[in-house]
Amino acid sequence: MIVVRRNNYPYFPENFLWGGAIAANQAEGAFTADGKKANTSDVQPYLKGLSNQEIQELEKEGMTLKQVREHLNDTTHYYPKRHGIDFYHTYESDLEMLAQMGFKTFRTSIDWSRIFPNGDEKEPNELALVHYGRMIDKMISLGMEPIITMLHYETPIGITLQYGGWQNKQVIDMFARYGKILLDHFGSKVKYWIVINQINMIQVEPFLSLAICSDQFENIEEAEYQAVHNQMVASAKIKEYAKGLPYDLEIGTMVADGTAYPFSCRPDDVVLAMRHNRMQYFFTDVQFNGAYPQYALNYFAENKLAIEVTAEEKRLLKENTMDYLAISYYFSQMVDSSKNVDKPESVTPNPMLSESPWGWKIDPQGLYNTLSQYADRYQKPIIIAENGFGTYDEVENGEIHDDYRVDYLSKHIEQVGRAIYDGANVIAYCAWGPIDIVSCSSQQMSKRYGFIYVDLDDEGQGSGERIKKDSFDWYQEVITTNGEQI
Repeated sequence: MIVVRRNNYPYFPENFLWGGAIAANQAEGAFTADGKKANTSDVQPYLKGLSNQEIQELEKEGMTLKQVREHLNDTTHYYPKRHGIDFYHTYESDLEMLAQMGFKTFRTSIDWSRIFPNGDEKEPNELALVHYGRMIDKMISLGMEPIITMLHYETPIGITLQYGGWQNKQVIDMFARYGKILLDHFGSKVKYWIVINQINMIQVEPFLSLAICSDQFENIEEAEYQAVHNQMVASAKIKEYAKGLPYDLEIGTMVADGTAYPFSCRPDDVVLAMRHNRMQYFFTDVQFNGAYPQYALNYFAENKLAIEVTAEEKRLLKENTMDYLAISYYFSQMVDSSKNVDKPESVTPNPMLSESPWGWKIDPQGLYNTLSQYADRYQKPIIIAENGFGTYDEVENGEIHDDYRVDYLSKHIEQVGRAIYDGANVIAYCAWGPIDIVSCSSQQMSKRYGFIYVDLDDEGQGSGERIKKDSFDWYQEVITTNGEQI
């Protein structure tokens, strides 16, 4: 039995955008439809028999060139993201179900490997543009404000194999060409654009984020920071182009929350947390302030990382800062000076918190902290681009009773209202995976986030039927009351 309670911080503005978010690579399927070719997500197999922790450890290791080539030709394993939930063909009925909850906005991505299958073509794939035009039109017809991500882990695999991933400066213009095509075709319909999903995930998901293989470069950290620099320059080029178009466009950047608490009040813990957090703010400092901060330059020098930055790139970054910040938030983390080092990926779980089956520490107040820190630092509009609870669901007599999901989301939404009360200009809340999709990190369908259940298992078996969970009616009430009842 779902219990709806009153929000202690019901401070959501009248025009607040309630909705949800998915990614093309996790939902669409249709791997070879209409001229599409493989992207970085399409070469990730489901590894049956591994624990959740083992799957996540493999992800952090990245992928080798040999593995990429093997996966492209592999007929043994199941590749879930090539199939997704068939959203490419079912988007109309799926969006209609989401509209029943009263969605004001819907965030999804356009797959670069559909528009430019190899990444380096001069002309776009018109069939893909027609498809996405129809999808966007459907969203608008249902009263949803589109929030479109240009790149959500869908770099064409040709960029990895032929150019060495985003580390190659040639990729800047390839992606800028793609971004300009999207703005030309859809700029009159789509106001909110996220250029690159979670641009700070370079140590956590280096292959998906940067299309770089772990064995392609002698100094992989240097290659990663060069690659993300190139992504920021490409984003600035797209922003510069957008300023010349006759549309009301908002071009945003997105980060996954990677800030950390100090483990204790020991000065070493406090200072390590401060230094860790600065290197998380680095990405947004550059994209909102238009220049590299001294602490980042020091980090590069101390770690012998040579990042090539031209005078023209400095100009682009300075003159084309981002309009808003999109954030994904799922859990919080800590740093302990007795265990961790001054590296962004070196963190410690918080023993004071409960966790999901995938070890993600549940911390609603961490969202309040994150939103407040970013709001204070930049005074920019904020979109919560992802927030959700991935766990196992059980179907009982055709029903899914997911009070645990409601409990997680209810407590996090309350903290969003609290941040708004304190002055954070949060304009949208997108629950992650409002319809079940393939997990980004584990390739599993069994790691479910949705208000709508999709009858498919980890190996793609099932009817594909959509079933409303108890949380469906709960979120409908949240939207109807504009966050007063949670």
